[in-house]
Amino acid sequence: MSTTSLKLSRDMKERTAAIARAQGLTPHAFMVGAIEQAAIAAEHRAGFVADALAAREVMLKTGKGYAVDEVHAYLRNRIAGKPAKRPKAKSWRV
Repeated sequence: MSTTSLKLSRDMKERTAAIARAQGLTPHAFMVGAIEQAAIAAEHRAGFVADALAAREVMLKTGKGYAVDEVHAYLRNRIAGKPAKRPKAKSWRV
């Protein structure tokens, strides 16, 4: 395991220590957890962007896409636990 030092303002150091204590953690454990959560979030976002770019390429290649109002209705029904019919891709090229 390698060591990294962080320079924190006095205020940030005190806030971190107080939050860590409240969670029953050491400041070190709190900071390691925070960095891990940030790394996971960044990886998820990068995956989301990659998926979006891939979907865009498919849309441009096929000329088909989904009507936003149909997608929103589908998602609202799914979230509400109601039966939901998947929207169908439609040609958007004229």
